[in-house]
Amino acid sequence: MTENPSPSSPSSPPSALTIAGSDSGGAAGLQADLRTFLTCGVHGLVAVTAVTVQNTLGVHDRTDIPAQIVAGQIEAVAADMGVNAAKTGMLASAEIIHAVAAACDKAEIGRDAKVPFVVDPVAASMHGHPLFDEAGLVALRDELLPRATVLTPNLDEVRLLTGMTVTTREQMHQAAVVLHRLGPKYVLVKSGHLVSDPECVDVLFDGSTFVELPGERFATQHTHGAGDTMASALTAGLAKGMSVVEAARYGKWFVSHAVENAYPMGAKVGPVSAFWRLAPEH
Repeated sequence: MTENPSPSSPSSPPSALTIAGSDSGGAAGLQADLRTFLTCGVHGLVAVTAVTVQNTLGVHDRTDIPAQIVAGQIEAVAADMGVNAAKTGMLASAEIIHAVAAACDKAEIGRDAKVPFVVDPVAASMHGHPLFDEAGLVALRDELLPRATVLTPNLDEVRLLTGMTVTTREQMHQAAVVLHRLGPKYVLVKSGHLVSDPECVDVLFDGSTFVELPGERFATQHTHGAGDTMASALTAGLAKGMSVVEAARYGKWFVSHAVENAYPMGAKVGPVSAFWRLAPEH
């Protein structure tokens, strides 16, 4: 006999899916996404695309997950547990991108589907190591950008996707227009790499209106995982029912605190922090 749940049983939280690679250093990738989801009050679901061997000194090796396994993870969690929003990170190869696009279509994930889709176009590690070849970049541009509810490139990724080298805030606006023509519903150009700007002002564009997201530029070298963290906080906001503009502001708020509270770990660049969201221990 099955007992009825008690009136005090908690209800299910919203869920968000990350389709991303694993970072053995725990600073970026799916590890950053999952801890961001958790501290934003969202249950994290995972489709692992690759396993990297990395630390603060760089990416030393990696193995890619078979494309059918990546797609199978998406389909399994979407069919049983439900997905309120999804995001991508490192997708590793054109073959994996093809499989992700098909699986997301099947799960009704995408800009014109019921589940919003954040495409974080991770094309290189923070150390400059390329994360896929030219075929992967073409597949990303042609297959995922038109499916994106929000595209969230940093300035290095803007250059890879458009050929534009951005050195000013005005050029960020121009890049957002060019990227929007590639198909995403919204483009959020992240300004963390624009070190000449004393502020850190990201630009959101929907094809007609620009929204600037200002923030402080903190004097720290420890920024590993910042881009992943902002994209995953934005995804969490969408999973909780926010509009894209509200979710983008939420992501900016979250990552600003994460960078402010970043900490050293290892020999080089340490991670941004989610600890600021935790209740103090008694």
